[in-house]
Amino acid sequence: MDKILLAHGSGGKLMQDLIRSFMPELSNPILDKMEDSAVFEVNGRTAFTTDSFVVNPLFFPGGDIGKLAVCGTVNDLAVSGAKPLYLSLAFIIEEGLPIADLKKIVLSIKKTAAEAGVKIVTGDTKVVNRGSADKLFINTAGVGSVPEGVNISAANARPGDKIIISGSIGDHGIAVLSKREGLKFDFPVPSDCAPLNGLVAVMLAASGDIHCMRDPTRGGLAVTLNDFVEKSNIGIIIQEDKIPINKAVLAACELLGLDPLYIANEGKVAAVVPAKDAEAVLTAMKRHKYGKDAVIIGEAVKAHPGKVVMKTVLGASRIVDVPVGELLPRIC
Repeated sequence: MDKILLAHGSGGKLMQDLIRSFMPELSNPILDKMEDSAVFEVNGRTAFTTDSFVVNPLFFPGGDIGKLAVCGTVNDLAVSGAKPLYLSLAFIIEEGLPIADLKKIVLSIKKTAAEAGVKIVTGDTKVVNRGSADKLFINTAGVGSVPEGVNISAANARPGDKIIISGSIGDHGIAVLSKREGLKFDFPVPSDCAPLNGLVAVMLAASGDIHCMRDPTRGGLAVTLNDFVEKSNIGIIIQEDKIPINKAVLAACELLGLDPLYIANEGKVAAVVPAKDAEAVLTAMKRHKYGKDAVIIGEAVKAHPGKVVMKTVLGASRIVDVPVGELLPRIC
């Protein structure tokens, strides 16, 4: 394959292969960990992340590209154990974007940053020719501080750990798809887009020994869990009947032939927690508005290292693998 495909941005196997193709040229001990945020020493432990947002459409049920940009960056810092502090904000604007839309997006950014307790401290604006940017792209970077003693990594999972998800999966991907394709459901599906640093803070207060955390965005819960098993060299077993899925999302997935395990989320945390701390963490999460539907969905095991296995409601088992290509393009 000698050209980039849209599927290379999916978060699945094609994207992983693409990144690995150029990673050797950029290799260093910090980058090679391939976490959501880089963590290093700068007058204390500092987390740094960057992300770009190209969602189509710009406005969707439950959010917009501005809210998404702040939440996505804040959440990448938070799941690394950091307290998010500062964000950069760069706009790439296509000629013809209504100024009223830009102002609406900026107000959404302001509101979401205030909720997350972060400051926008630097930025950039570029305007490109009509047809060159699909209305608006946003790039962000974020900086946060990591408390001493917090050591969260996809490589830290251990057999016996419990797998926790903070709530229903697939909401964001279905919300964006329904708006883009003009789909109507009996029960509207809003995006779960939310800043999760407050939720993560109460989780860390309940246990300073959380092993892994990730916000399961592109590729959904399936890709996140596969990242854990690959980097930790363990297996994971999840229980299908424990995984929270809104009825409307489940119905939409059945109608469209999609698997909710692979649908993006923008306001959920997947965590791997030592068994001794799991109930304390779960109880703390349930007291927070973004974790009230949290549930333990499985555990890490010694068996089948590198594989995620789901026990289905019918009593069978199936491998939850990494998708090869794109399921839902342009959802973040």
